[in-house]
This record gives sequence, C-alpha cells and structure tokens, in this order.
Amino acid sequence: MNTRITRTRISALALVALGVSAVACGGDDSDTLQVYSGRHYGIETAFEQFTEDTGIDVEFLTGNDAELRERIAAEGEDTQADAYITVDAGNLAAAADEDLFRSIDSPVLEEAIPESLRDPENRWFGLAVRVRTIVYNTDEIDEADLPTSYEELAEPEWEGRICMRNSTNVYQQSLVASLISEHGEDEALAIVEGWADNAEILSNDVLIIESVADGLCEIGLVNHYYLGRALEENPDLPVGLTWANQEDRGVHVNISGGGVTTYSKHPEQAQQFLEWLATDGQDVLVAENHEYPANPDVAAEELIATEFGVDFLRDELNASIFGSLNPEAVRLMDEAGYS
Repeated sequence: MNTRITRTRISALALVALGVSAVACGGDDSDTLQVYSGRHYGIETAFEQFTEDTGIDVEFLTGNDAELRERIAAEGEDTQADAYITVDAGNLAAAADEDLFRSIDSPVLEEAIPESLRDPENRWFGLAVRVRTIVYNTDEIDEADLPTSYEELAEPEWEGRICMRNSTNVYQQSLVASLISEHGEDEALAIVEGWADNAEILSNDVLIIESVADGLCEIGLVNHYYLGRALEENPDLPVGLTWANQEDRGVHVNISGGGVTTYSKHPEQAQQFLEWLATDGQDVLVAENHEYPANPDVAAEELIATEFGVDFLRDELNASIFGSLNPEAVRLMDEAGYS
C-alpha cells in the first residue's frame, strides 16, 4: 500500500483551534473509516497495517483527549468520528459519561480483552496496558531496601528521596483514584498527603526517570513504558523497576483503549477495527511504545519481557471504577496539597 500524508476535509481553522493534526490513509471519504485519536504512539503504523489486512481505508485525527471529546460532542449526529481512541481509563469513562460511545455486541472483544480492562456495558475496551510503578537508581539503593507499595511512599523515611508526577497528569490521577477505591477517601487522603510531604513534583515521567538516573532522587513513580523507551536508547541507564504491591492487591494497571462512537456512520467497520486492534493488531499497536498487550494471549514485546518480566500481580480493579473516580481524585489531591 502506498500511504499518503495529507489534510482531511476538516477545516484548517478548526484544526488550529483545537490544536489537532490530521493524517489520511487512502480513499473515498464515503467509504473511509474515521478515527479520532488521543493516542499518538504507534497509531499510524497500526492504521496502515489494518488497511493492508482488511482493505478498509482509515482517516484519523489526532489531538488532545478533552478537545477531541468536546469536538465529538459538538458535532453530535453529524460527527465524522466512527471510533474514538484515547489513553487512560479516566478519559474513556468521561467519554462514556458524555454518551459519546455506543454499546456494542462483540464476542471477539469480550474473549480478547479481560473483564477488568473493559467497560461493563461494552461501550469501550482497553487495547494496551500501561503499568504505573516504582523505579529506582540502581547505584544508590539496594533492591532489598526498596519500598514495596504505593502506600509505603508516604512514610517519613522517604522524605526528600522521591520524584512524582504533577497533579494535572491523568495517569497520576488514576493511581489516586485506585487508592480511593481500595482504602476510602480518608485513608487515601492521608497517603497522598504523605506523598506531598515526601516528593519532588515534576512535570513528566521522562524528567522523573532522568532525575532518578542522575541521582537527584532515589525513587520515582512512572508508567513502565517510559523506562522501556529510556533503556532502548541507553541500556546502561542506572534505573531499575520494581512492581508495586505484590504482597496484596497488585500493581496499578491503566489502559489505552477506545470505542465506537454513538453516531458512527460506519459502526460495523469501526467495530471490526477495534476487534483487529485487540487481536491481529495487538503487536503492531503496543510494540513501538513498549506497552503490555491487553489481550493475555499475545506475548509482550522482547524488551519489556526481558527487562521487566511478565509474571507479576496486577490489580484487577475494573478500569471503569477508577476511571469514574477521576473527579474525586482531583479534588483529593488538591485537598492534600499535592500539586
């Protein structure tokens, strides 16, 4: 297939206003699957492979998650989006709450995607797994001395030794939401207050890993694939990973996923697209970003399988639960003084 990069028929002014970009692959608009995507890693390769495998042309619009949801809602019945792909359960739950997804009947998706990684009403499905866990400076701290849980990071002994992501980050919000579900608001508040006392708050996971590597902090809390990318560039980076909460509920698992939009003009093709991403397209979707496949029958790519392993305990809390608790998590972080 010869893929061309071009503008969609969406106006340039609207794209600029939303801060989004458009890429088109293939043919006639009336027969083309339209995808809005807040996910940026590996999507172009996946779309190209889907077209090659199925003959269905894909046109996609990428941008900020909230702005894309706003666009779908504003377009209403006239939306061009057949499917919406995004990162984090909070974004998926928000889209479902805004009635942007339709419930679909798909034995393929129900078999491929574990129950904890999909909406109970089958409005959205997790397609890739990202694990938020503890990383550490291998030159500064022994494995035997590592914290073993998120809760332990709130203990006074870790004051001034930790780097964490800021409160506006949806991944950190989802982790806090999972604490609310596990412990209730009062205990979760105490934990996050401890984090606020102990941690240097940084703007992104890449900076956290760099700070851990440079010895500016001994411990960091990041999504695993950021370390996968860093190790791909520098295998000698003095940063290791340990899975949190292996002695109780398991490490916090978040997702990248999607669903068929309520007013999709091509719902059958959109469903086929999600089914392909959950099965034949899993490797293509996750490999470039070092994520774990959502489909347990698909093997993890070599780097993370070798460096991090695959046999670890995962929190089975349904992503829809901590996704729906996002507003409570944001309020709690503010109350805790976690910036």
